[in-house]
Amino acid sequence: MRVLLTGGTGLIGSATLQALRDSGHEVIAAVRSDSSAQTVAAGGATPLVGDITDVAWLTEQLRGVDGAVHLAADNRGPAMDEAVTDAVIAAFDGTDKPYVHTGGVWVWGSGSDLSEDDPQNPPAITAWRSGPETKILQSGVKASLVAPGIVYGAGGEGIPRMLVDGPRDESGALTLIGTGEQHWTTVAASDLGELYVLALERSSGGTYIGASGQNPTVRELGEAAADSVVAGSADEARERLGEGFGDALLLDQQASGAKARSELGWEPNARSLVEELRG
Repeated sequence: MRVLLTGGTGLIGSATLQALRDSGHEVIAAVRSDSSAQTVAAGGATPLVGDITDVAWLTEQLRGVDGAVHLAADNRGPAMDEAVTDAVIAAFDGTDKPYVHTGGVWVWGSGSDLSEDDPQNPPAITAWRSGPETKILQSGVKASLVAPGIVYGAGGEGIPRMLVDGPRDESGALTLIGTGEQHWTTVAASDLGELYVLALERSSGGTYIGASGQNPTVRELGEAAADSVVAGSADEARERLGEGFGDALLLDQQASGAKARSELGWEPNARSLVEELRG
């Protein structure tokens, strides 16, 4: 399959690029710069330099491929996802071409056993997602949505570094994000890349939470990374990380990813985040 991939230089994107290539797909990676073009080319993709928020341009590129995976992220809000969604609908609507969109587990808010059918209760930082996600899932596109948990790479690369690199008190103890009693639902980038490929190849549409089933507490993560830890507070986390991001990392979330396993045959098997942080 000839697949257009956005966000191919990021933590998730580079893992998905590798998984697509390992599965025999030809990857066209849309990038914004020559340096990013060199990165995706080294990963085995054909680079395509352009602006994916240019709906007309992206629509034309999508008409020349067999499927697409959108992983590019923009922290400024919904504009990028809205543009990509419009282009995908223009190019793929009414066809059998599969499309995989990226969401996030935070939209469900706190919960001890989150599933795709649960009502959403997003923190402010992700409240915008419902617009483009609803639009693409209710369109005539063969669209799937993957909603990753907190993604990590080797050694805890990704969001977990914000915990590991956090402030220390006078004794050298690591200050946790909040009290540390909240759970984070986690997934390794390598496992997640495989989920995107399975969604592209096997799904007829729908939403999949990308979660490994490993849901450590922030305290457990801190203790894996440091000799000693001390509880923080919600106010300190919001002040240090920003109110929106702080609120998201204070959510108490657990999920199993059972739907992706049962429907797509996904089998996450990477080392857990606790193991990565222990070294």
